[in-house]
Amino acid sequence: MAKPIELKLKEGDIAPDFTTTSHDRRIVSLSSFRGKNVILYFYPKDSTSGCTKEACAFRDNHAEFKKRGAAILGVSTDSTKSHATFVEKYKLPFPLLVDEDKRIVNAYGVYGPKTFMGFNCGTGTRRITFLIGPDGTIKKIWPKVKPAKHAREILAALGNGEAV
Repeated sequence: MAKPIELKLKEGDIAPDFTTTSHDRRIVSLSSFRGKNVILYFYPKDSTSGCTKEACAFRDNHAEFKKRGAAILGVSTDSTKSHATFVEKYKLPFPLLVDEDKRIVNAYGVYGPKTFMGFNCGTGTRRITFLIGPDGTIKKIWPKVKPAKHAREILAALGNGEAV
């Protein structure tokens, strides 16, 4: 049995700020989203089965997230080109952020040893999501994500769209 993931951050902590580029080469800073809820989701790799399911679930529920005043930001260590291809192929209406130098994944503690069915399968970005409130604090963390159902889980946590 795999031991639970030990997280670097916890609910109530101030979310580490960052500035990076998105799939369309725009500059994105977490601090520019103050005043709204942010779903900051980390995923292992563009265009893989689980990551595609997760991104498409966010896409399919995007209007509902928007209605509830929440922005979605996806982060992986893939390149700008890889992100752009992924966004275009699946018509993703939210930015995928580039973290090739691993500054963001390390700041959030989501990069490290990975396991699958109890077996070590190397090092990489773990599938973890942070709900960051309008004040910049971490309101909820999902350390174990089921890609196809995750968007609905987050919508339930957001409730009717008021500040979490």
